[in-house]
Amino acid sequence: MLTKRVIPCLDVRNGRVTKGVKFKNNVDLGDPVEMAVGYSEGGADELVFYDITASAEGRPIDIGMVEAVARAVRIPFAVGGGISSLADMERVILAGAEKISVNSLAVRNPQIIAEGARAFGRQCVVLGMDPVRSGKTPSGYEITTRGYRDFTGMDAVEWARRAADLGTGEIVVNSVDADGTREGFELEITRLVAEAVDVPVVASGGAGRPEHFVTVFREARADAAIVAGMIHSGEFTIASIKDAMRDAGVPVRMSW
Repeated sequence: MLTKRVIPCLDVRNGRVTKGVKFKNNVDLGDPVEMAVGYSEGGADELVFYDITASAEGRPIDIGMVEAVARAVRIPFAVGGGISSLADMERVILAGAEKISVNSLAVRNPQIIAEGARAFGRQCVVLGMDPVRSGKTPSGYEITTRGYRDFTGMDAVEWARRAADLGTGEIVVNSVDADGTREGFELEITRLVAEAVDVPVVASGGAGRPEHFVTVFREARADAAIVAGMIHSGEFTIASIKDAMRDAGVPVRMSW
């Protein structure tokens, strides 16, 4: 049985890790490379870095940061934000990242998923999606882009199916409604996407206690889950999350 992955997320703005609630009121938390090393040594299975204002500001991702992280850690990591072309994807891969996350770009140009999968392998291409509850779509969830700035009218589940058909190797479902609340993952949209596609689905947004991970793996069929605020604050650790998973019978990689 495949183990479930715990993936710390580091939202980066102006070279610093930051965290907000529902994409607002962000506070500075520290240096991304130092935090990456700490989480890598603390038992993280992977890492993900989002340059959260790059797309909205129309600028490229910070390649220097990607290179610094690649030199410092020995676990896989994904990078997103500010990716605008196949050439940008290549630069991120050459800088040392194992995966590229596309979100707003993929909505504007869905073929970038297919192009990236052909060029680098589908395991390298991650679709990030920011769904919000909506009465305008069949699934009840609408895709937003540019950091929850634009509402697209696209149905989240249908978009997930299309992206999987195009060649994405993984889908991160980052619930806008749950983001930063620490009240638990948004189980319904995570489950809907997991049931609709045949690629790994990563739950994101809302983790606040170790038992939330047990619940999302058991009830929403997630293959991995992202953690941010609850460990950035020091209230919990990756070890405490994995201990709870193990005690509940969820398959997990233990490294201590």
